[in-house]
Amino acid sequence: MQEWILKLILDYGYIIVLFLIMIENIFPPIPSEVILTAGGFLTTLDNSSMNIFGVIVASTLGSALGAVILYLVGRLISPERLEAILGGRAGQILRLKSDDVRRAQKWFDKHGKITVFFCRFIPVIRSIISIPAGMARMKIPVFLILTTIGTFIWNAVLVSLGAAAGESWEKIAGAMGIYSKVGVIVIGTLFVAAVLVFYFKRRRNKNTADS
Repeated sequence: MQEWILKLILDYGYIIVLFLIMIENIFPPIPSEVILTAGGFLTTLDNSSMNIFGVIVASTLGSALGAVILYLVGRLISPERLEAILGGRAGQILRLKSDDVRRAQKWFDKHGKITVFFCRFIPVIRSIISIPAGMARMKIPVFLILTTIGTFIWNAVLVSLGAAAGESWEKIAGAMGIYSKVGVIVIGTLFVAAVLVFYFKRRRNKNTADS
């Protein structure tokens, strides 16, 4: 896969970097760490017309476009619609109530900005976070600014590492792949723990109310 990516980027330059990163944000068939470090490495070749700053800008634009698409998907899922869904059988199965949507929305209204920014450095979550931002109706200029800044930093680090590593760029991509897997495991564990705490707290409150 690495050779195919290298050839694509070398042949089509910035536009393919933008496109691949945009697709990776929506549906990640190719990890961003591979694309970015490969792009960084290619800037060091004599037969390449690309430079580090250009790759960073192209990849940041691609990330922003992908994030906006997912944000708009989130906008289609209104809180009112979620409340209606949770008010029916789906809510009973998931043991969630429509009030939970309002609480989650209040939380995102309070902490959403810092969440959107810092989640750009967490694999997998960095893409998905755009959906709840859309659902919470975060102002799109604010969303774009936070997403762009966070993404620019992430991309700048990986592209620069790829350029510094040169022909050893795959080692950087591999190391970042491990970071991605660890990040997913940690986030997944925290999510499961949060769900369990929420469930048992809800159950305890219900038992207290019944008694």
